[in-house]
Amino acid sequence: MSGFVFSEKPIQIESGDGTVLYGDDGTEYLDMGASYACVPLGHGHEAVHDAVTEQFEKLTYVQASYPNAARTALYERLADSAPDPIGKTWLCNSGTEANEAALKFARSATGNSKIVATMKGFHGRTMGALATTWKSKYKKPYEPLIGDVEFVPYDDGDELADAVDDETAAVIVEPVQGEGGINPASAEFLRRAREVTEEAGAALIFDEVQTGMGRTGTLWACEQSGVTPDILTTAKGLGNGFPVGATLCRDWIADNYGSHASTFSGGPVISAAAGATVSTIVEEDLPGHAGDVGAYMQERLDEELGDEVRDVRGEGLMVGVEVGRGANRALKQLALNHGVLALPAGRTVVRFLPPLTVSEEEVDRVVDAMAEVVGDE
Repeated sequence: MSGFVFSEKPIQIESGDGTVLYGDDGTEYLDMGASYACVPLGHGHEAVHDAVTEQFEKLTYVQASYPNAARTALYERLADSAPDPIGKTWLCNSGTEANEAALKFARSATGNSKIVATMKGFHGRTMGALATTWKSKYKKPYEPLIGDVEFVPYDDGDELADAVDDETAAVIVEPVQGEGGINPASAEFLRRAREVTEEAGAALIFDEVQTGMGRTGTLWACEQSGVTPDILTTAKGLGNGFPVGATLCRDWIADNYGSHASTFSGGPVISAAAGATVSTIVEEDLPGHAGDVGAYMQERLDEELGDEVRDVRGEGLMVGVEVGRGANRALKQLALNHGVLALPAGRTVVRFLPPLTVSEEEVDRVVDAMAEVVGDE
């Protein structure tokens, strides 16, 4: 008898095209979650399809100690796209692996062990990344985790400065919290994080697993604050649906990273998918489109929902609507009554992370659906 670990939703998805998904009964759904931001180009994108098909016909896999053209090209694309002076890349299979590597690299490069993380932050589910994740429900079944982790309130520069000391290996922070409720950090907070880590000789890690690849209106969310970290992690949208993550580092981190490794680091087919994704996002200025359409979406949501919701917030096409305890009910009604698939962010926020190609007309459909759902409460 077959079984599964994940709880499953009552909608079986069979195919997708652009911003649309189709159920096994032919029902059409507007994908406003992009499976947690994993398909920024939309479903079935031609550039990714062609790159993967061409590479698969030549070589499926070779370990990372052998140079390969697809992997080398991805290294170069990521180095070119990263904020200066970040230029070194370690490839992996997911966001949690990218953050796990970042924490290990920071400990190795600094010789220290203490990690400072933020309340409501989420950095993954492996044992190291999980230790820096705030919510106890994710951690409790697996404790004890790695020690020497201190949490501070998000967006509180004074509390952060008090926590960082000479024994700190790293500060890890999301420029916009995702799972924590779509909470953007202020530029002042990120600048303060940069200042205190430099003074202490600690690494500053920006977790851009969800915010990276153009989602917030720039290729990297940190560009909007003018702050460059020592380590930048990315995943989710990097491969447009293919499992890939990356840990991007300054030289002082890369030169002292330790002995971390992974069997499937940067396989050729995965590298081809990621290379095509990054190139398309940059060449078609999808970050700019995300910024414009995201601003339009927030404006429309504010206009239509007004005082009926607690807040509308976000950056670019990373938008949260705080509806209170009824988030799960709203998500169910959006899906079953309006053909709109969205995501939760905690128990109180409906989260929208659509493909970066989403149109204003599609946004209008979502706003109208939200207005009906909120009005029915």
